[in-house]
Parts: sequence; C-alpha cells; structure tokens
Amino acid sequence: MVRDFVGALAAGPLVLDGGLSNQLADAGQDLSDELWSARLLTDDPQALVTAHEGYFAAGAQVAITASYQASFEGFARRGVGRAEAARLLGLSVELAREAARRAPGGGERYVAASVGPYGAVLADGSEYRGRYGLSVAELERFHRPRVEALVAAGPDVLALETVPDAEEAQALLRAVRGLGVPVWLSYSIAGDRTRAGQPLAEAFALAAEVPEVVAVGVNCCAPEDAGPAVRLAAAVTGRPVVVYPNSGEKWDEVARDWAGGWSFQATAVEEWLADGARLVGGCCRVGPTQIGELSEWVGARGTARGRE
Repeated sequence: MVRDFVGALAAGPLVLDGGLSNQLADAGQDLSDELWSARLLTDDPQALVTAHEGYFAAGAQVAITASYQASFEGFARRGVGRAEAARLLGLSVELAREAARRAPGGGERYVAASVGPYGAVLADGSEYRGRYGLSVAELERFHRPRVEALVAAGPDVLALETVPDAEEAQALLRAVRGLGVPVWLSYSIAGDRTRAGQPLAEAFALAAEVPEVVAVGVNCCAPEDAGPAVRLAAAVTGRPVVVYPNSGEKWDEVARDWAGGWSFQATAVEEWLADGARLVGGCCRVGPTQIGELSEWVGARGTARGRE
C-alpha cells in the first residue's frame, strides 16, 4: 500500500477529506472531551467509520484518521493502559480502512494516520502557539511511540499535521526516520510564518532532505494564506505540496462558537495545483459538500489536461 500511495501521488493530485470534527459534530457527537474525536475510538468507533465514509462518498481519495489528539499520555489520564492505548491508535487506521471499503464509488482510496502536535494532547490551545518549553529531544521521545503504534497498523502515509513550531517539526522528522512509511509535513501558519513565529521558508526547508517526506505544506490555516504557502513550499523544497485550509471562520473562545465569514473556495484548487500542490483538501469546518466540489474541480482539470 505504501508503494501504491507514492505512485498515485506521482501520477496526479489526490483529494483529501475535510474536517473530521465538524462531520462528527453535525452527526450529534459531543467532542468537548480532552481527547476530542479520539474519544470515539473507545466510545463509538462506528461513528468514525460513518464520518470517513461521508468524505469518501463525496469524492475524497484520502482519509485522515481520528488519531490527531490521541496519545499514550492522553489515554492514561482516562485510565487506559499502554497496551490498550496502542490498540486504539491502531484502530483509528483500521476504521478509516473499513470506511474506504464500505463507501460507495470506486477508485483507489488511502489512509493517512494523523500525528497531531504535542499541544493538541495538552488540550489548552497551545497547538496553535508552539513553544512548549520542551527540547527537540523531549518532543521526539513523546512522538516516537505513538508514531510506531500507528505505523504498526499499516497506514499508507503518516500525516504530520497542524505543526505550529519548526522545532517540533524537527522532532517529528526525527521520530519517523527509518520506519518505512512515507510522510507529509504540514504546518499551521499565520501569514508567512509558523504559529510560533518562525519564517515559513526556514520551516519548510527542514523537510527538503528527509527521504521519508513525500509532501510539504500547510493545513488548519486561513484560506487566504494557503496560496502563497503552496508557492513557497514548492520553491523551497522542490517536493509535492499538501494544502488543506480551514473554512475561513474563526473560533471565538469566549462564545465557544465559530464566527466570521466563510472564505474557503473549491475553485482555489486551480491555483494550488498550478503552483505545485498534489494533496488538496480542507480542514476545520470544511465538510463533504466542499470536498465534493473540490473533487469535481480536480477531476475536471485532469479531464481537460487529457484533451490537450
């Protein structure tokens, strides 16, 4: 499967899914727990299958697992032992694979095992700030066991995603060395900098010589920041680019709700693809409708190219 994914990426663009949390919330799931969507690995795994199925049915080719906020430490706080936690991490991959088999439609479908940042496990918003006060070596020791548990379940690719800090990216890139699975690295950004404030060009450059990295880019960012980031990632790394921004709305921590206007436009995929993107999708608040529209644009572009 690993070889299939790399070959598919080389052959043309692949459509990612959208936000898992909004899909689950729309189905009536309570995600207020510290484990967020990972809570359902223990409480309602079939809800995750259904959510993934919705995106495959809409035209997504890659499902990102519910392991973003999952960790041995987080599960331990819920009284879950280490062996069971490893099983649950692996289950996130198995559930996405089940959805790929069950969803209507055809074509190859892939599973990306989500590896979220250390701050996501803290559940205090620091995933959008970085700078946790830990060394690169300490962060690597945190990430490596969860990465190994995910790899054991056989995903097609690892999604090192929503990374706010170039130092954490260093740790993650060390943690995936030698595991035999391709990875993509995507930063959470504000403008032309990481959330921690480092120049984005320098952050992208960290992945340029790492053989496991098959794509570099951004996610969980404002749609208006996505286009410039795609161009920069392609120029700095020479690698395929991954891009999946948010809807454009912003989370109001006081009101505990989303506010502001919607600015995600599926038509932006034309620019992203022209500038080097090969993995395209959506993140927070982007649902199956938008992924369906994006998939249609990608398909239409491929058909037009075939006539040239």
